Order: sequence, then C-alpha cells, then structure tokens
Amino acid sequence: MNYKIVAIGGGSGLSTLLRGLKKYPFDITAVVAVSDDGGSSGKLRTELGVLPPGDIRNCLVALSEEESLMAKLFQYRFPKKGSLSNHSFGNLFLTALSEVSGGFDKAIANAGDVLAIKGKVLPVSLENVSLKATLIDGKQIKGESRISKSKNAIKQVEIYPKNAKVSGKVADSIMQADFIILGPGSLYTSVIVNLLFDGVIAALKKTKAKKIYICNIMTQIGETANFNLTDHIAAIEQHSYKGILDAVLVNAGKIAAPVAKRYAREFSLPVEIDTNRYKNVKIIRKDFVSHTQYAHHDFEKLAKTIFSLIGEDKRK
Repeated sequence: MNYKIVAIGGGSGLSTLLRGLKKYPFDITAVVAVSDDGGSSGKLRTELGVLPPGDIRNCLVALSEEESLMAKLFQYRFPKKGSLSNHSFGNLFLTALSEVSGGFDKAIANAGDVLAIKGKVLPVSLENVSLKATLIDGKQIKGESRISKSKNAIKQVEIYPKNAKVSGKVADSIMQADFIILGPGSLYTSVIVNLLFDGVIAALKKTKAKKIYICNIMTQIGETANFNLTDHIAAIEQHSYKGILDAVLVNAGKIAAPVAKRYAREFSLPVEIDTNRYKNVKIIRKDFVSHTQYAHHDFEKLAKTIFSLIGEDKRK
C-alpha cells in the first residue's frame, strides 16, 4: 500500500526530506512556500511577477532521478556576471513555461513530467504574497529575506494580503493524506508561513491524517535563537491551533566538534530537547544528523524513521 504523504515546507529542508521519502512506497505531495523574495527567485518575482520558483525547482529535482541530465540542467546556475548572473536554468525554465503553459501550477506539472518525478509538487498558494514579522521589541519587518537576517526574536509572522487563499489542490491533498509532515526548515519562513493561508488550518483540523514535525537540528539566528524544542512546538501552535502535532522528530545525534564550533561562531547551537509541556506529543529522539561539514539532516535517516513510524501506526 502506498501511503499518502503531504510534506509541507520550503528552503533546502523540504527538498532534503523528499530525497529520502521517494525511495519508499509513498504517494508524495510536496507543498512549497511561495514567500521567497531573495536571490534569483526574488529577481524573477520582482521583474516578471511570477511566483518564486527556487524552492519549487529544488523539490522537483529532489523527486526526480537526480543524476539525470535534465536534473543537472535544472540546477545549473549561470556565472556571477552578465544579465543572467546568479539565475539557475531551472528558475528561468519554470518562468518561461509558466507563460507558455498558461499558469505557474501548469508549469510545475509539466516540469514534473519532463523530470519524471515521483510524486507531485504544489505551491501552497497561487497568490502573490509577502511575509511580515513582528519582533519581540515591537518592530515590524517586511520580506522573507529581511526577516531571516533579523537579530531580534520573532513574536509573530503573518502574510499579506492576509486573506490569501490556499490552492484548492493543496487543501484536497491535505484532506486525502494519511500523514502530514512539517519541516525541516526555517521555522517561521519555511514551515509556519504555509499555515497562514486561508483554508490551511481548516483542512488540517478536518483531515484524519497524523501530523509529524521535523525539528531543526540547530537554532537559527534571526528566527529561533535560543529556542528549545518546546519553543518550536509552541510557535507552531501559536500560528495554528493547540494539539496540531501528533509526533516530533528531534536530533539526538552528536555533531562533530569542528562543525559545532563553526556554527557556534554564528551563534547557532543544537536545539535543546525539552518536552515537559507536551505530554500528548510523541517525541522521537534519534541520530538524524548527516556526517558532512554541515549540521544538516541526513535524508536517509529521516525517511527510514518516518517509514518505521508509519508502519507502527498502521499496525495499531
């Protein structure tokens, strides 16, 4: 049986997760944030009025045969000079295909066919939205790229226009899912932002799907400085509803000393596991860290744990 999985997020975290999930018997739908306003995506969004294609491109490639010529072509980035400076071929392809196909959602579907992906990739909304954050000191910052660089703690985030609606296909996928996965990724700008669209919370409340959150391995300056696990869960509940999560995956593996020291210089520390307030949430502590120069999730470890977790749930 192919279990229906809806993975919600953005940034590099979601595409990392998808690389592992595609190796298991899952019917995968990736729901991708659309508030990015930096880099190549931001330029195309400003100049041509398209939805930001970068995170969507990464998810398409993650669900494809990544060694294929087309996948490599999608990730090709032009040199940092000239009119195409810093643009990736995949971003330009999706932008052009949006015009030819008659819509960004159709462009994504057609690109998925070109890459022969396993699953579907959907933007959380087809509306042009921006992100706004209110900081602890009361200051407000507009724009995802500026929010992620903030030095002060975030009190709340919201999208504008506030009444932007979730894509109908996304709402349907949530309703039909067996399991929904939030993260990994930047807590506010990649995960929580997806919960702010009109219709998302309603669908999450109605669906019978179990909901799993993958907590970040490290704190992130500008978003989650000094956050422990409890703080992550509380922020998600604040922007959705109490009891939204059934399970949380959190890293208990050791980070190599040189890597930890490098992150510490940027005031990024391992997320402390503190679960006292959430007795009804199943906390799964395992070694999820990749053995690279970065404190990132290992997609194979994540996918294996999720597959086991789903199997346990279905046997009950």
